[in-house]
Amino acid sequence: MKKGDHLFLVDGSAYIFRAYHALPPLTRKSDGLPVGAVSGFCNMLWKLIEESRDTSVGVAPTHFAVIFDHSSTTFRNELYDQYKANRTAPPEDLVPQFALIREAVRAFDLACIEKEGYEADDLIATYTRQAVAAGGDVTIVSSDKDLMQLVGPGVILYDQMKDKRLGAEEVKEKFGVYPEKMIDLQALVGDTSDNVPGVPGIGPKTAAQLLDEYGDLDTLLERAEEIKQAKRRQNLIEFAEQARLSRKLVTLDCETPLDTPLDELFIHEPDGEKLISFLKAMEFTTLTRRVSATLGTDASEVEKADIAVEGPARGPDLDPAEAGPALVQDAADGEARLPLTPKALAEARRANAGAVPIDRSAYLTIRDAEALEAFLTDARETGLLAFDTETATLSAMNGELVGVSFATRPGRAAYLPLAHLPAGGEADLLSEKSVEEEIGPQLALDTALAILKPLLEDPAILKIGQNFKYDYLVMLRHGVTIAPFDDTMLISYALDASASLSGHGMDELSERFLGHKPISFKELCGSGRTAKPIASCEIEKVTEYAAEDADVTLRLWQVLKPRLAAEGLASVYERLERPLLPVLARMEHRGIRTDRQILSRLSGRFAQKQAGLEAEIAEMAGEEFNPGSPKQLGEILFGKLGLPGGKKTKSGQWSTDVKVLEELAAEGHELPSRIVEWRQLTKLKGTYTDTLPNHMDSAGRIHTSYSMASTTTGRLSSSEPNLQNIPVRTEEGRAIRTAFVASEGTKLVSADYSQIELRILAHIADIPQLKQAFQEGLDIHAMTASEMFGVPVEGMDPMVRRRAKAINFGIIYGISAFGLANQLAIPREEASLYIKRYFERFPGIRDYMDETKAFAKQHGYVETLFGRRAHYPDIKASNPSLRAFNERAAINAPIQGTAADIIRRAMIRMEPALAEAGLAAKMLLQVHDELIFEVPEDEVEATLPVVRKAMEEAALPRVILSVPLEVEAKAAENWEAAH
Repeated sequence: MKKGDHLFLVDGSAYIFRAYHALPPLTRKSDGLPVGAVSGFCNMLWKLIEESRDTSVGVAPTHFAVIFDHSSTTFRNELYDQYKANRTAPPEDLVPQFALIREAVRAFDLACIEKEGYEADDLIATYTRQAVAAGGDVTIVSSDKDLMQLVGPGVILYDQMKDKRLGAEEVKEKFGVYPEKMIDLQALVGDTSDNVPGVPGIGPKTAAQLLDEYGDLDTLLERAEEIKQAKRRQNLIEFAEQARLSRKLVTLDCETPLDTPLDELFIHEPDGEKLISFLKAMEFTTLTRRVSATLGTDASEVEKADIAVEGPARGPDLDPAEAGPALVQDAADGEARLPLTPKALAEARRANAGAVPIDRSAYLTIRDAEALEAFLTDARETGLLAFDTETATLSAMNGELVGVSFATRPGRAAYLPLAHLPAGGEADLLSEKSVEEEIGPQLALDTALAILKPLLEDPAILKIGQNFKYDYLVMLRHGVTIAPFDDTMLISYALDASASLSGHGMDELSERFLGHKPISFKELCGSGRTAKPIASCEIEKVTEYAAEDADVTLRLWQVLKPRLAAEGLASVYERLERPLLPVLARMEHRGIRTDRQILSRLSGRFAQKQAGLEAEIAEMAGEEFNPGSPKQLGEILFGKLGLPGGKKTKSGQWSTDVKVLEELAAEGHELPSRIVEWRQLTKLKGTYTDTLPNHMDSAGRIHTSYSMASTTTGRLSSSEPNLQNIPVRTEEGRAIRTAFVASEGTKLVSADYSQIELRILAHIADIPQLKQAFQEGLDIHAMTASEMFGVPVEGMDPMVRRRAKAINFGIIYGISAFGLANQLAIPREEASLYIKRYFERFPGIRDYMDETKAFAKQHGYVETLFGRRAHYPDIKASNPSLRAFNERAAINAPIQGTAADIIRRAMIRMEPALAEAGLAAKMLLQVHDELIFEVPEDEVEATLPVVRKAMEEAALPRVILSVPLEVEAKAAENWEAAH
């Protein structure tokens, strides 16, 4: 090597684990061999090679090597037998990929370097020293802080994931010291991932301050008695030898004997046939195509390599957060069992999650910035951080942030209190000093956020949460946008949305998958009148509760995440669930403006109408009674008036549920009809016009909360308040929507899918008549009436069309002859005839129903067009009613679920579409098949076509429907007028 040459050294071991965690598990189709890490590694390496050709971002390499750890022990273990003692064996699905990755490096015609008894960092240090001595430059491709001691003239670190180059100034900016002091800084801080002890209580920031003041480690330790802070002084004196040992452990060996001389690392163009042969053997189609185009090699003429997968390949020790159970050995010959089945993979990850027992007493309480920074250093090492918030109330929009908890690996978790008070204390009556004296110090919120924000927004660290939309919204209120992230609740929901499950809450998942029952909120704070707010609970107890949540969440992620790919559901989670979470959080954060005066006037109007109905009801009954009392109503209807159909409940009371009342009303009885009307009005007043003002914030906006994992089919639900169930078939219900208004200078836009479920039915069941009608833009209900009843479309009796409409929608939901008869107020025999005639005219629908039921009975689930599964384990139940219910639900699920998936995709794509068009429209609400936006008045005309296009093309390119989707969009001053 000579002056002007440039050496690239890739930290291959770090590459492996970044590749492994960057992608969902992937197996080779032909034999099930795990190749996810190999795929990620090859793509990262090829991208690096491609980038290195571009001299505009740096000097192209003349020499290139990929350096790996060897699995044997090193000289550091002789110095300290606990060095890396917390490392466990690699994940079972990763082990067979070590040898394949080394094979990949050789396929790229690059030097593949490792040495028994030495770590990759020592080899990198030695090559770096030799290259600089020869006058060359060095780029170390890694983000490992252990290698930052090598940075200096001619040597930089390149973090490929962040596309960031670190020279001496960047190291100083990141750690507070220049590279020449990194060894001393690490000696003080220690390293939890390598089990380097350091000095207790010294974090990176404190270490940097001490080294800046005293110059170096030796001087600091010699003058430790001068330090004013008592605890810090005591620790530096007591653990001085531990610090010196740590310095030896973190110092890289620049004199490592090299088996491959520096000059033999000369880079050259890859052999196209050799590389493509390997990639084809791995079945990496996309990368094969890219490499073929770049190297000019015809991939179709290259035979795939015959690559044998050997037993336990050599691999580096693993960080515990990345580790899995040891590779299972066969007692007879010691060979690894391959290939892994999805079940074996899931079991392996489950075993790893439970490998470290849950010990609440081991959790940490973080009281100051130094301890927080020290703890979070581990997250930067592992690339993982389970995160959870504790708030004063259950409202993500209003609850004060009381504390946050973290976990970086199973068993390593902590709680950071932020706004705790002594039991019974009132915040405005207590001084900061008195609070600290009674319950100990707490980090100021601003200080905590300044430390947390960079990490929570760091693209190289995966944040893991449970019901993470809540935590995302809490942090969004505080100016933090968390990314990237995974949500264990949504992963569980994507895997199994069965209504028979107890739920996707953390406690349920923990008991189901970890066999562990976490502390409940009731156990922590009590219940009923004696319940305490979490801010007044003992901090040590809250630490056990909150840190356990983070610990359990991380373990659940280890168990559940691999199942997504293994069970073919990664696409559902990655494309439909996870990307929707921040969209919904932003919608909830925006809220919708509401007019308090309109609601007040409606309440008055409803109260007057209620009083009038109560007078009518009393007159019809011949006496006054409480129409809201089921007991009194039952006695009037069936005892006094002797109306037919009366049935008593187990308690001996007459049943007066809505079904009973509607049946009596359908038979022409006036009193039950008035009771139904009175009940509807009472519900509207109590649920909406009287209550909605209580949900308004100071700006007059209401913030609903969307549940993403509460329905079997993927439909979203709304609560606190529920804005999806405002009735629209009555005049009073529609009047409530007039209270939702546009802000000054804007309009509300309502965009609604037209008959989306019927369109999906036409496509899935392949009904020619329905498809043609939709393709030609015909009136689908009139067409159905014409097909069924043999009447022309033109001049059709509205009643005939209404009957066809009821059947069209009723068939989707498995309506019975009894239900249709009630809905249309016709005899049951006539309704039965309509349904029979419908299936005769559209036989494909009956075929679809039969095929769907058969599939569900065989597999236990049905699928939407996007692969979402709705599970129905009770579809073969011996109970006829339960079985019939599951059959109807299974028939409906692919249709309703596909509609839900489409609107999810529309919501995910909407914000980028609006941004690309330069529009300021904000999405506020999702209500079934409708989206509501707030749009500046002068942008309405430009916004409508963008919204329509995003919604109408939401299925593409994944699903190409044989019928068009149509969206009706309109702008107005209020929600109702926008229809």
